[in-house]
Amino acid sequence: MPKRLTAPADDPRATLRAGLPDRYLTPEDLAALLSVPIETVYGWRKKRTGPAGFRVGRHVRYDPAAVRDWIDQQTSAEAA
Repeated sequence: MPKRLTAPADDPRATLRAGLPDRYLTPEDLAALLSVPIETVYGWRKKRTGPAGFRVGRHVRYDPAAVRDWIDQQTSAEAA
């Protein structure tokens, strides 16, 4: 029987429901979810071109619904 690959417990993809986790995402989670370098996520935030994030004290978090909306916008912009 082939070995089944699963995501580690700390991987944001491990708790996906409808393609998104049930908790707010960290920049590291977002980078892992989209398979991009963390520097890309920080660059998007600096240029205000990525998904909308918000601060909790010193920490940046992303709402999974906002990430989904941003992904949908990127997909429709590519199709146009």
